[in-house]
Amino acid sequence: MDYTIETQDLTKQYGNLVAVNKLNIKVQHNTIHGFLGPNGAGKSTTIKILIGLLKATSGSATVLGKKVQLDDADSRLRIGYMPELPRFPKHLKGAELLDIYGRMYGMNPVELKEQISKLIELVGLKGRENDLIGKYSKGMQQRIGIAQALLTNPELVILDEPSMGLDPVGMVEVRELIKAISKDGMTVLVSSHLLFEVEQICSHVTIINRGQALVSDTLENVSHKISGPVSIQVEIVNLNQKVISSLKELPFVKEITQKNATLNINLNTREEVREKISQTITSSGGIIVSMSMKGHGLEDIFLELIKSQGAKK
Repeated sequence: MDYTIETQDLTKQYGNLVAVNKLNIKVQHNTIHGFLGPNGAGKSTTIKILIGLLKATSGSATVLGKKVQLDDADSRLRIGYMPELPRFPKHLKGAELLDIYGRMYGMNPVELKEQISKLIELVGLKGRENDLIGKYSKGMQQRIGIAQALLTNPELVILDEPSMGLDPVGMVEVRELIKAISKDGMTVLVSSHLLFEVEQICSHVTIINRGQALVSDTLENVSHKISGPVSIQVEIVNLNQKVISSLKELPFVKEITQKNATLNINLNTREEVREKISQTITSSGGIIVSMSMKGHGLEDIFLELIKSQGAKK
């Protein structure tokens, strides 16, 4: 299988500090791949190596079938990149900024004009393209940053902390924008420490800490690679003894505790069983108000992996 990104024992040292430690990751074509880890885990350093801004101490990285080299202009045109907390000149207008970037990329003036119009609409800045960037909200600045990353119709888009500093509304807007980008056939690498945000959009994830990859796989497979209990909390209208008795008969239910109208159902499996639980509750006369799972999300997975890494030290 060919990969958009592949690293082999990628390492970056600054004196005695090892920022990236023999990192091995593979990013499949046409996927949204989450690159996860806490602040200082080595995410941004890895990205700078991938786009040719930093030279690795050892190991190698291949992007779009070509080994990464410093300042490779031709390869950079195939990669769209938005850095963490992008800073743009406040005196420029949104469309003006994109025009400057496009001319630096050597784009045809006619094609550039069409592309700017298309991207302004895509990122939701139609009608605000002639406003000064200094008057843009943080969310708007993130969106114009994503637009500049898409100017050359790249095959790979790398977004470093795209939701950093945004309010909940801004996070949702950026999340939907990333989904729209992927529909055009681009591979998207999203670096973030916001695990919940990535869980909403990514099909694959790599989790790193202290410069090392703890796991790299599909989101579904990653969730099955760790052990530990899973529980489901369900708030139910018309909660009755029949509902509880029927749930206890399910082979994957270990224990049930009740607090008012909420059941906490401890499971003996990590398989996806919410549909079966829902069917059992409704067929027994209960009405589900809300349902949530604990011990199965990215945050749970991340915490267990970090704990396991610490235990091996």
